[in-house]
Amino acid sequence: MTTRYDQIAGRSVERLAALSDGVFAVAMTLLVLDLKVPIAEVVHSEHELWAGLAALAPRVLMYMMSFMTLGIFWVGQQTQLNHLERSDRGLSWMHIVFLFMVSITPFSTTLLAEFTLYRLALVEYWLNLLLLGATLYVSWQCAMAKGLVKSDLPAEVQVAIKRRIVIAQTLYAFGMLLCLISTYWSIGFIVLVQLNYALGLKWGRE
Repeated sequence: MTTRYDQIAGRSVERLAALSDGVFAVAMTLLVLDLKVPIAEVVHSEHELWAGLAALAPRVLMYMMSFMTLGIFWVGQQTQLNHLERSDRGLSWMHIVFLFMVSITPFSTTLLAEFTLYRLALVEYWLNLLLLGATLYVSWQCAMAKGLVKSDLPAEVQVAIKRRIVIAQTLYAFGMLLCLISTYWSIGFIVLVQLNYALGLKWGRE
């Protein structure tokens, strides 16, 4: 049963976008905290410093991959919010669940950076991506079903937003399955997918 409070709560798209910007900013900043400079006490030459920096390479790769991940999902969420006429309590909470998935991305990144060779760490990272995409898909589906999108939004745009999420999640799932061969193959493929979406490359319909 819908109450009067349900009818008035969570209607501001602008406030939801502001909260999202803040959560994304914090999550993207936390990613870099996993990059720690070599310990000064154990570095006594240029060669040792180079060796220390080289040892950071896997973590730098994870940082770049997850930074792109969050950037891509930020663009995806903002695209949805920009096409909303208004929000409601249910839709706002769906986006809050989405932001929860954003907030655990630094943990997933650190776990994968620490245990790169372990499939479980890669699967956990993929689950993070899956839940990000699933909540974003459901929130858009809900917005359309409730008539919260702008009335002048073309139907093909509504479909394109959902199709883009489905294609991305299919590619992520394929990347996850590559861990049966090697987790490095999985990571490399996911990075390529992220570069594709970050650079906006065209590979057929989107």
